[in-house]
Amino acid sequence: MKNNLFKFTAAVCTVAISMSACSSGDKSANQTDSIMADSAKTVGLKPAGPAPEWGKTIKPEMQVVIEKLASYGDKPIETLTATEARKNHTPTDAVMDLAKENNVTMPESKVDTMGKDIDVSGAKVHLRIYTPKAGNGPFPVVVYYHGGGFVIANLDVYNASAQGLAEQVNAVVVSVAYRLAPENKFPIAHNDAFASYEWVVKHAAEIKGDPAKIAVVGESAGGNLAANVSIAARDKKIMVPVHEVLVYPIAQADMNTESYKMYASAKPLNKPMMGWFTKQYLNTMIEAQDPRMSLVNANLKGLPPTTIITAEIDPLHDDGVMLGNKLSAAGVKVNSRNYEGVTHEFFGMALLVPEAKAAQAYAAEQLKEAFK
Repeated sequence: MKNNLFKFTAAVCTVAISMSACSSGDKSANQTDSIMADSAKTVGLKPAGPAPEWGKTIKPEMQVVIEKLASYGDKPIETLTATEARKNHTPTDAVMDLAKENNVTMPESKVDTMGKDIDVSGAKVHLRIYTPKAGNGPFPVVVYYHGGGFVIANLDVYNASAQGLAEQVNAVVVSVAYRLAPENKFPIAHNDAFASYEWVVKHAAEIKGDPAKIAVVGESAGGNLAANVSIAARDKKIMVPVHEVLVYPIAQADMNTESYKMYASAKPLNKPMMGWFTKQYLNTMIEAQDPRMSLVNANLKGLPPTTIITAEIDPLHDDGVMLGNKLSAAGVKVNSRNYEGVTHEFFGMALLVPEAKAAQAYAAEQLKEAFK
């Protein structure tokens, strides 16, 4: 990871936008279409080459980000050690470099941040707490879990997602730096995720939060963790989150779904990378069937209302669809949106990618409704 990028991203947020949904037939779809069109006009990014073979439907802004990421010449993650993989450039690097190159104006931050280390099973986990600058609270609270396959990435790489949600929801967001594999094998990340949620439940008032209004949000591996937090809260009989937003979550172990086949060579996430992530985190491949990893096999009854966001050009697209269906079958209220022409990791790219801007607005809308 290029950690020096945080100096640049710390003051950057997703542009605040009106809260609107994004799907045909939704009463606010036209408003969202307008948001995406305005964003596209503002940035005006154009790809250098044709659409890639693995993503013929890719949107221009998304393709420009992927082209920039490829320009760094990093070796494929699945060929590296975890230590080496963490030094690769990230989609966030690509977005921030493109922003600088295209003189994209950086919005002023509407949140303050502070760090907090908490004790978890004999170790420490770092939390980054985003607090709205305006108002005294108590604010609703979102516990956020970043992606990276349980192996790579960090709070800096996913800063735009966490900060964007804090600003658009007007909530305290607690971003969790759970311990990574292979140094910390399954289920350590899952245990850290729940311990962090427990800390927030107990200490919400100390961070200007409302202890009765706590939700969880996660991307990719973090989406898996967020869902597991809701399950553990139910089972341990502590306060269950009022809502969960799962963005292209890892939800099952079968890497032969239609989306895995169709987007096996996609970027920035492909099928070989998913196999590599799984081997890094699990002690044995048998654990891939554990209901904590394969959420579709878990008891999903009694979970909070859930929002699922998927990307079209993503091996994990079908994971999100399958999990949504399983949740619905278990009696859980589910709202979901798929965003066309974008890839895995698009959610945090709202600075440049109109669909990301719309997806964050949709997530914020769902959270605000849950916090009422």
